[in-house]
Amino acid sequence: MSARRTLLIAQVALSTAGGVSAQVDKSPPAADACETAVQRSVERVRGRDVRQIQFVGAKRAMAPVSDVETGVSGEGRYRTGAGEVKRFTYSCLFNPRTGETSGVVFRDTVEQRPLDVAGAAVDPPAVSSTDACETAAANVLQRRHPRVSRIVFGSDTRVIGPAPNERTHIDGEGAAVRAPGMNAEPISYRCLFDPRTGKVDSIQVNE
Repeated sequence: MSARRTLLIAQVALSTAGGVSAQVDKSPPAADACETAVQRSVERVRGRDVRQIQFVGAKRAMAPVSDVETGVSGEGRYRTGAGEVKRFTYSCLFNPRTGETSGVVFRDTVEQRPLDVAGAAVDPPAVSSTDACETAAANVLQRRHPRVSRIVFGSDTRVIGPAPNERTHIDGEGAAVRAPGMNAEPISYRCLFDPRTGKVDSIQVNE
C-alpha cells in the first residue's frame, strides 16, 4: 500500500500507564489515564510545535469494549507555536485491573460533524465503530511488536458496512513501523463491531 493513499490518517503513538498520573479534576480514572497518554502521544508526534493541549470534557465518551477494557474517546485541541489552534479526536483503551492504557489513537480534524456508518450526521459523544476498531487494531500491533513506534490508518481505504446479527464490519489498511529505525510496512485489519453494546466482537490484523 502506498503511503500516498493516507492523506487523512490516524496518528498512533503507543504508551502504557507506567508513570501516568491522575489529573487534578474529578474525571474518571479511565479518562485521566487515556487523556494523559494521548497528551504524550500528541507531543511526541507533533514535536515542539505543540502548546497548551486541552481536552473537551463534554465530548468524552466511555464504554466497555471487552470484558476487561474500557474504551475512551473524545476531542481535544492544542495551540501551535505560531498561535494556530489545531483540533483532534482521540481514542484509547484502559484496563482498570492493571491501570494500563493501550492502543492510543489521535486524528487531526476539520470543522464538521461526525458521520455514522450510513453517512448521516450524528451528535457526539459516542464511541464510534471506527474509533473502537482502529484502537483495537493498534492494541494488537502493540502487543505483537512491543517496540512499534508508529502506526497510521488510511481513512481512504476504510470500508464500512452491515454484518450479520446487527453488527458492523470495518476493513481498513495502514502502515506500521515495527521498531525505531525500520521502514514502514503495510498492514490491514478486519473488525466486527456491535453498535448496541459498543464492543469489538473480533479484530484481525494482517501484516
